[in-house]
Amino acid sequence: MFYRPENGHGLPHNPFNAIVAPRPIAWVSSRSADGIDNLAPYSFFNAVAYVPPQVMFSSSGTKDSLSNIKDTGVFAINLVGRALADVMNKSSKHVPADVDEFAYAGITKTDCDTINCPRVLDAPATLECKVTQIVQLAGDDNHMVIGEVTGVHMRDDCIVDGRFDVVAAQLLSRLGYRDYAQVTDLFELTRPDD
Repeated sequence: MFYRPENGHGLPHNPFNAIVAPRPIAWVSSRSADGIDNLAPYSFFNAVAYVPPQVMFSSSGTKDSLSNIKDTGVFAINLVGRALADVMNKSSKHVPADVDEFAYAGITKTDCDTINCPRVLDAPATLECKVTQIVQLAGDDNHMVIGEVTGVHMRDDCIVDGRFDVVAAQLLSRLGYRDYAQVTDLFELTRPDD
């Protein structure tokens, strides 16, 4: 099968998200200029550089997260473990800007160390970020947020033999449609030039 996106795919559901998968989930926390805490999941997310460490996520539509980040210049990306799947999903509901999604979804929060922003206390890992760029992408209202990581939190039980263990962290990824996956097993490859 071949299709041109501008002509449509002819399938009952758009296959694009299922093809570009798995994708890590950025559970983005932010704080408004008025002090209202916000938490929302984004599945277009990844690391983009090592030194300095940088990450990106993208938002379709101007959501509370994007507005807060534009106002404050900071955000945190909380990684999602299996135990947090249901509350992460609950936090995806569109609620008024004056609603604290942490409270709404029953999620325990704590303050970040390097930025004025909340984070998910029970997340396997959290990346504290300072905005470096917000890029307007093609389309009606698509934005890519790039941030430099200024602080990293890892839950102690996710560090095994001196490594962040993604199986112990039970990290979730977003697939297509309504599908998610949990990391359950690994294999290693040695690069030919190592």
